[in-house]
Amino acid sequence: MKKLIAFLMVAGLMTFGFSNLVVAQEEQAQTEQTEQTVAPEQPEVAPVETVEEVTPAVDNAAKPATFRESIKKQFIDGGPAFMGIVLIILLIGMAISIERIIYLTLASANSKKLLAGIEAKMKNGDVEGAKQLCKDTRGPVASIFTQGLIRYQDGQSLDEVEKAIVSYGSVAGGKLESGLSWIGLCISLAPMFGFMGTVIGMIQAFDDIAAAGDMSPQIVASGMKVALLTTVFGLIAAIILQIFFNFIASKIENIVNDMEDASISFMDILAKYNNK
Repeated sequence: MKKLIAFLMVAGLMTFGFSNLVVAQEEQAQTEQTEQTVAPEQPEVAPVETVEEVTPAVDNAAKPATFRESIKKQFIDGGPAFMGIVLIILLIGMAISIERIIYLTLASANSKKLLAGIEAKMKNGDVEGAKQLCKDTRGPVASIFTQGLIRYQDGQSLDEVEKAIVSYGSVAGGKLESGLSWIGLCISLAPMFGFMGTVIGMIQAFDDIAAAGDMSPQIVASGMKVALLTTVFGLIAAIILQIFFNFIASKIENIVNDMEDASISFMDILAKYNNK
């Protein structure tokens, strides 16, 4: 009886151990199959590295354009015809403006210093020295004084000298204002050609809509953008030239006022030393 019980216990232990071994082998086999199944999927995860390599290219593409590149792109989008005309008008107006600014800067002189020198010469009766001093000084004020001294030296009356100064002052003022009319013309033409380019661009935009047979927002927006660019550049050109125009007009006004004040002081000096 004891032997039967011991045999049954050994048989049970062997059966339990074998079953555990079979289960362990089955679990190991399932684990290997799972690893083999997951292994081919690893190359699909590899695109993560590709995304990291593509990211810098996306950043470079998203880099904002410079101001010069933006202006160049907008200029090309507006069309070379009217945009080129507006650019030429701007360059012509700028050239005239710069020439006028240089001329007016050279025309400006220290009239008070000149009057003091003339008075010192006239005090000693040196009319020729005063005239030479005016000739050696640049600017319209010195030229006006030279004409007055020439007539004064010729023995003309103070009234005749004053009339000569007023007449020559008008001529000098006209020379100062030379070129302003051309700048004003460029200010007027720039937006006009811009508006003309806009009208023609709108006509072309409607032609594109008619050819496409569909009034889609993309066609309308692109056509209107190209059409309005000429107006924008025309207005920008006019604004720039208007600033130069006002600056030049202000300088001319200052020089003319200085001429008038200096002429009055000059006549006072002549009247003061006329009898000496």
